Amino acid sequence: MYTLPKNQFDFIIIGAGSAGATLAARLTENADVSVCLIEAGKKDKNPLIHIPFGLSLLARIKGIGWQYSTAPQAGLDNRELHWPRGKTLGGSSSINAMCYIRGVKEDYDNWQAQGADGWGWDSVLPYFKKSEHQERGEDDYHGVGGPLSVSDLRHKDVLSEAFVSAASEIGEKTVTDFNSDQHEGLGFYQVTQKDGQRCSSAKGYLSQALARPNLTVITEALVEKIEITNKVATGVRFKKDNAVFSISATKEVILSSGAVNSPQVLMLSGIGPKPELDKHGIECIQDLPGVGKNLQDHLDAIIQHRCKAWQGYAVALTALPKYIKATFKYLFNRNGIFSSNIAEAGGFVKTKYADKLADIQYHFLPAILLDHGRKTAFGYGYGVHVCCLYPKSTGEIRLNSSNASDPAVIDPNYLAHEDDQKVMIEGVKMARKILSTKVFEQYHSREIGPGPDVQTDEEILGFVRKRAETIYHPIGTCKMGKADDPMTVVDSNLNVKGIENLRVIDASVMPSLVGGNTNAPTIMIAERAADLIKQKYLK
Repeated sequence: MYTLPKNQFDFIIIGAGSAGATLAARLTENADVSVCLIEAGKKDKNPLIHIPFGLSLLARIKGIGWQYSTAPQAGLDNRELHWPRGKTLGGSSSINAMCYIRGVKEDYDNWQAQGADGWGWDSVLPYFKKSEHQERGEDDYHGVGGPLSVSDLRHKDVLSEAFVSAASEIGEKTVTDFNSDQHEGLGFYQVTQKDGQRCSSAKGYLSQALARPNLTVITEALVEKIEITNKVATGVRFKKDNAVFSISATKEVILSSGAVNSPQVLMLSGIGPKPELDKHGIECIQDLPGVGKNLQDHLDAIIQHRCKAWQGYAVALTALPKYIKATFKYLFNRNGIFSSNIAEAGGFVKTKYADKLADIQYHFLPAILLDHGRKTAFGYGYGVHVCCLYPKSTGEIRLNSSNASDPAVIDPNYLAHEDDQKVMIEGVKMARKILSTKVFEQYHSREIGPGPDVQTDEEILGFVRKRAETIYHPIGTCKMGKADDPMTVVDSNLNVKGIENLRVIDASVMPSLVGGNTNAPTIMIAERAADLIKQKYLK
């Protein structure tokens, strides 16, 4: 049976994902501070986590993800969608596609306008730079020497090259750095990799801190509740090896469990909408109606082609020689196919509905993808993922029960707003134009999804309803903002309203979605939050 090394710490961090691992590393830089980091999953030992191309198989591996499903989605033909979330050291940064994207300046200025004081672009850029070790070197937008390694791809498939070169045919720019002042256009993504291997928050941040005597990491431990006395967070109760343990925090409890689990833990602890807590027999310690609300996510539809040319990444006998050669290239040089994140290229474009900002993001895959990779797709092909960047539809996280082992109810409420439907329809049309450019003619492909019979707006919307999935960017369920806004959960310093010594620090605090992937912004939030905590306690 597990034995606690000690039962009192200065800080307890719940969740060792993108934010939690970052916080643990930064707070333990001070040798006088003791930190306990609690993670529900196992250690990140599976080699498929660290080999970038292994991400094509991660969806099939039991034990490194939460295996969540949504509630039936009325806007998506009442389908229940698979929602992959990381359950291991590094969290979702250990299973994502490693695309390093921040969004644009306006995203963060919009947070500030919504009441998140101190989170405008000028305030957050230094923390993006602090977190980063940019392979290309330091400039006005990028930093060097940070724990998160950001690299150019070591391998680019010819199909991905074709996608980028299609930009000129459709009147878009070719972008060399999506995280500079030129965001709109097509290009190759930079990736969170170091020496051809994944650089998750566990690899970049936590690996530096594990040897520190002031850090205790407890894995395979499910947090049941935050213990609160007189509206002060005093500790955490968790279950490990079928035994229940309680540990106390002399300074703060920090919740970094993500957009699904953070609101769930708050509600299990008596913090949330009183009617929801009453429904499950949970004593309401702090009535916060915004807990679990404001759920936002990027919905994604794939324009899929099958091709005759033997190019790209395929499950096929003819591809075996290529993979055998690639094995040796990766073993000895950490390059070649197995260093690819598969989603090598993409970009940002404006539909006719866009205001100032690109409202569609593309991820191009030189492969056929079925069911998040959980099903085998035989043969050669390629596809463009079409993502609506600024959805107006919002959903919620609710409790299934008062038992921490029961997954929360995930209801993103996709496509509830008509504007989201229009943007997705237009995004599909524009993606089709890219794949019909001359540069792709040499690959002799045919569209298998949605298929040539799907042409009208109504038919395209029907395809989206039938086939669209998450692209893994849930945020907003513990949103930050002004204290007098009844729907905010945390203030601009990420303190939970009405409860002392309790913060939420993860993607759930984002007031609104950024225009892009959410891992880099989540790490930035943790970097800035670590400084806020240090300013309070470690002067």
